[in-house]
Amino acid sequence: MSLLTATTGLAGGISVAGWGSALPPRRVTNHDLAQSLDTSDEWIVERSGIRERRWAGEGESTGPLAIAAAHRALERAHVAPKDVDVVIVATCTPEQPIPSTSAIVSSELGISAGAFDLNAACAGFVYGLTTTSALVEAGVVRTALLIGAETMTSVIDPDDRGTAVLFGDGAGALVLRGSPGHDPAAPGLVASDLVNDPAGIDLLVVPAGGSARPASPETVAARQHYLRMDGREVFRRAVRAVEASIGRTLARAGHTAEDVALFVPHQANARIVDAVLARTGLAPERTSSTVDRYGNTSAASIPIALAEAAEAGTVTPGDLVLLCGFGAGLTVGTALWRWGTPTPPGREAA
Repeated sequence: MSLLTATTGLAGGISVAGWGSALPPRRVTNHDLAQSLDTSDEWIVERSGIRERRWAGEGESTGPLAIAAAHRALERAHVAPKDVDVVIVATCTPEQPIPSTSAIVSSELGISAGAFDLNAACAGFVYGLTTTSALVEAGVVRTALLIGAETMTSVIDPDDRGTAVLFGDGAGALVLRGSPGHDPAAPGLVASDLVNDPAGIDLLVVPAGGSARPASPETVAARQHYLRMDGREVFRRAVRAVEASIGRTLARAGHTAEDVALFVPHQANARIVDAVLARTGLAPERTSSTVDRYGNTSAASIPIALAEAAEAGTVTPGDLVLLCGFGAGLTVGTALWRWGTPTPPGREAA
């Protein structure tokens, strides 16, 4: 496997000022799916760990989900739209081809800052976190709104048992605020690893809908706008690539698995996560898991899980949080993040 590796240095003084998530209210259980597919609750749980997922309904596409999550994150951070310097949306199921989903979010929330989408499939949020950190570190922005949002049901073939049982819809968002300084002990990105496995390019694809194969009656009839996946090979390559990426990230940071307070993996499949834990030595009791309730929400899965952990107080200032996403491409992104929240007003000099 050939890997293209990207590295980052230390980034100090980036706090998580706010977080939020948005999930459609409709719960689709394994028993519900068994009514129309040749499957069962036992079959799905054994192979994926998923028991139910959220599916979007009318008016609950990627844009509205992203807006709802962003609004909650901004509200928690006590940040006004005018104070946001950039909006980044990680998604592979955008609201529409043009304009970007980030532009739609910005327009709805009254944000006049720069905005762009980022597509690294299920690894998108980690790629977005690394990109955001670089912008803050470079002094380009101080306050960033980073969102992972997906409506995976828009690209899932309802008759394909191999994919229809796995995916769900949702969005998660963080408000990140930077402050001057390069103290390695300060909150923010400690190390990251962005890699790609070119040999896996055809393992998880939506064949049509882009410039190479625009939508036509023929592509629709051939069901080429639906996701196609070689699940067995994705599993095999993902476990191996994730293990290696985590190892490189921790080594660059000078840390070990024992130093990680919380591991937030992409919530694709519980069996993949279990295999990664066994190979890396990361502790199951310090691993976030939402896949049983929400399924695979692609770029939204990590921020949804992270928002839940933050809301529950699972992470505290100074904790090392390891994030890892993997998906189509095959792309893998790992980030080691030192958790911190902004200093309360009036206590900056303390």
